[in-house]
Amino acid sequence: MAVTILAIESSCDDTSAALIRDGAVLSNVLASQEVHRQYGGVVPEIASRAHQAHIVPVVDAALRQGGVRLEELSAVAFTRGPGLIGSLLVGVSFAKALALSRNLPLLDVHHIHAHVLAHFATQPAPSFPFLCLVVSGGHTQIMRVHDYLHLEIIGQTLDDAAGEAFDKTGKMLGLDYPAGPIIDQLARNGTPRFSFPEPQIPGLDFSFSGLKTSILYFLRKQKEENPSFLEEALADICASVQDRIVRILMRKLTKAAKETGITEIALAGGVAANSGLREALLAEGKKRGWNTYIPPLQYCTDNAAMIGIVGYYKFLHGEFASQEVAPQARWEP
Repeated sequence: MAVTILAIESSCDDTSAALIRDGAVLSNVLASQEVHRQYGGVVPEIASRAHQAHIVPVVDAALRQGGVRLEELSAVAFTRGPGLIGSLLVGVSFAKALALSRNLPLLDVHHIHAHVLAHFATQPAPSFPFLCLVVSGGHTQIMRVHDYLHLEIIGQTLDDAAGEAFDKTGKMLGLDYPAGPIIDQLARNGTPRFSFPEPQIPGLDFSFSGLKTSILYFLRKQKEENPSFLEEALADICASVQDRIVRILMRKLTKAAKETGITEIALAGGVAANSGLREALLAEGKKRGWNTYIPPLQYCTDNAAMIGIVGYYKFLHGEFASQEVAPQARWEP
């Protein structure tokens, strides 16, 4: 009998629902919240209220696009955390209510675990074991992935995430939110002629707080000397910042590959959509003989399909959640 999972993702400001049947994606519907642009970041209260308005239409659209009736569902998967607690609460509550009304089992999913398994939403997919560099607004980690449900963190940021460094830099430059894609676009027309220091962090861990501070002092000094500096050098600043962040990420990933001897190398998370990082991984992989994997753009950003993929494998292994499960803004499973 086919295993059909309805998945729900509501960890931040995107409401998403997807259908997964026997590991294949049938539908993946997403509703974004453009309102946060005017505030320069996600406003938690506004986000949670928007999830309440979006979740029923999004789930309905996912069912219709997937051609699946409620009676055909095997289980309901949902993002338990980490994320904004108000946003998570909407998705968790809806999943629990639907599962209870249909007498379906629940599958709680860790958001970062889902980013890693987004690779299995399409083919070709990595072979186990593989290394996965997860780069998002809130996380920067290197994972050793042993199998679908066994992930080991071997390196992570000690403070800020790479995605946050992009967004905070964008704010310093007066760019709209989210700034990461805008910096990426501007960087394509710029030259990385400005030098920013690379944090000397031992092992496989990262740090981006010092880089943000150096960018702040650099911009302050340059604007004092030339008030029109930002307008004249914006593309080059973006290219320089992106180049430094990508070099930091790739140096640690290369070190991890050398230490583990693993040549199956994957990239995941929202910042995996960055063209500079994608190109750097492909170039490094070609040079070092890696098999490299980058998800399609729709599976880099937050989406329910990746939640459903994890839910599917948890279903096969009988790892169900109870109706008492609660969302967790910070979740270390």
